[in-house]
Amino acid sequence: MKQMLIRCQEQLTQTAVLENGQLTEFYMEETTGRHLVGNIYKGRVVNVLPGMQAAFVDIGQGKNAFLYVDDLLPPHLEQQPKEKPPIASLVKPGQTVIVQVSKEALGGKGARVTTHYALPGRYLVYMPLAGYIGVSKKIGFEQERERLKQLAGRLKTDEEGVILRTVASEISEQELHDDLLQLRSEWREISSGANDAEAPAELHSEAGFMQRMVRDLLNAELDEVWISRRQQYEEAVRHASLMAPQLKSRIRFYNHNDAELFRKFGVQDQLESAFGKRVRLPSGSDLVWEQTEALTVIDVNTGKYTGHLDLENTVFRTNMEAAFEIARLLRLRDAGGIIIIDFIDMELEEHREQVKRELEKLTARDRTTCHVVGWTRLGLLEMTRKKGKENVESRLYETCGACQGKGKLLRSF
Repeated sequence: MKQMLIRCQEQLTQTAVLENGQLTEFYMEETTGRHLVGNIYKGRVVNVLPGMQAAFVDIGQGKNAFLYVDDLLPPHLEQQPKEKPPIASLVKPGQTVIVQVSKEALGGKGARVTTHYALPGRYLVYMPLAGYIGVSKKIGFEQERERLKQLAGRLKTDEEGVILRTVASEISEQELHDDLLQLRSEWREISSGANDAEAPAELHSEAGFMQRMVRDLLNAELDEVWISRRQQYEEAVRHASLMAPQLKSRIRFYNHNDAELFRKFGVQDQLESAFGKRVRLPSGSDLVWEQTEALTVIDVNTGKYTGHLDLENTVFRTNMEAAFEIARLLRLRDAGGIIIIDFIDMELEEHREQVKRELEKLTARDRTTCHVVGWTRLGLLEMTRKKGKENVESRLYETCGACQGKGKLLRSF
């Protein structure tokens, strides 16, 4: 059974996803904060940095946003291996530019913006200037992928781009057409507003939390969605009635204290164990998790697990168990960037490949893009996970004032 629990508080919304009682995803969103990802602005170029192939853009949000040359080039040129044109030939200080926020501001850095606009709908992501068709990798049947491509090809114009989302599987042409028309209309309103707006100005804001939850997360795999406050419950049902009426009965109101929701389903205990530096696995082995500015390092240890087979098979089974837990914890912690995994050394190449394939299979279920690169010459496994907003761990915990996050204090001499 797959369940989603949404705990609504005055200043914070927390969302937990459980699969057969095990916590697999956890999100936090401040209800009073300003969330920029997905918003579209008419900005003004403040400064061009030729050495970095980037520009700073004032979008009216305090810190200037960062625009890389790749995010300025048309999509069909962005992936070209040849040398990129100088950014100074593409934009000038004082020039206005329509941009969409792709990454939130983090630390001292401003938001990252792009001119590759994307408007998400229920069944597709609409890219008004991309000119291509994509299909979610999670739609595995080739016949269905081809059907959706043909449908989209008939409905979109040559310059438009669309990506068919996972929930688009088996939908009708009319449902796809309705979604496309709605998003096309939104883009026309944005374009029209840009003509009259004085930079910097907001042209489009991303949907609120409950609307995004229904649009992006409510699907046939979810058996139950429990919401702790009536106002948010009614809002979710209202959006589901429009976007997914066949699933709205799965949204339920938890008519008790909101703190009780997480306790009843065991979320609190699982959070505490999942975010520790050392995470114990069911077999008795463990993972040691180190987060740095540059990357995430995960060390696999046998711990108290000695197995009942020969050493090589004990190590292999421990590593397979670790791969499963690592994939789960990457989603749960929302860890991003470069990830290095130090599995226990395996003698057989066949075992190494099986562990790599298992991790690839498990991370393919992740809604965030993951790429398992492979083994290094030192026997470490490299992978990446797309960075988005600030990860969950940094929002759940604060740096210790005594040791400043080192976990150690200098001895007195």
